[in-house]
Amino acid sequence: MSRTPVTVRAAVIDDLPVLRELWGDILRRGSVDDQLADLQHVFDEVEAHADQAMMVAEYDGQVAGAIHLSATTLTPLNLEPAVLAVSPHVLPEFRRHGVGSALIEAAVRFADAHGIGTLSTAAVSSSRDANRFMARLSFTPQATLRAATTVAVRAKLSARRSATRQGGSRHIDRVLAARRLHRENVAG
Repeated sequence: MSRTPVTVRAAVIDDLPVLRELWGDILRRGSVDDQLADLQHVFDEVEAHADQAMMVAEYDGQVAGAIHLSATTLTPLNLEPAVLAVSPHVLPEFRRHGVGSALIEAAVRFADAHGIGTLSTAAVSSSRDANRFMARLSFTPQATLRAATTVAVRAKLSARRSATRQGGSRHIDRVLAARRLHRENVAG
């Protein structure tokens, strides 16, 4: 039994509804129309800049996965050129058919075309399969990207300031001293 070949091509405007389905869990929360408008904006940005690409993988003529590519730097502080391969997603019914590999191959070709020797990507932290797939392709963890609402962070910062003013640091000092004493007793 032979595999149906996977083909990768540049996304077109008609792909936006399936891209919304594919990337729905990582798009900004909102209505379907809001998400489609966001994707339209991203699509327009890609069309306007040669250092970006939005690629779709087709399996047996159906869109099966997609990836957003951007020629950038490794980080804003580490100016090593890198291709950021964002959200290489594959629809569940097309997994284990070579679609993910085809998307990463497209990222490699994009990097080669831009003379860039480093790829970076991100996988949803809760997606064990995606993270294992990336690890098998030699991607190593470089950072942990965390996100929170400003309201939540402000509340936690306020609580920490209040605890410090009320002697919260003394509690921490006592905990650390108890741990130190315990280590000394276990080691001695």
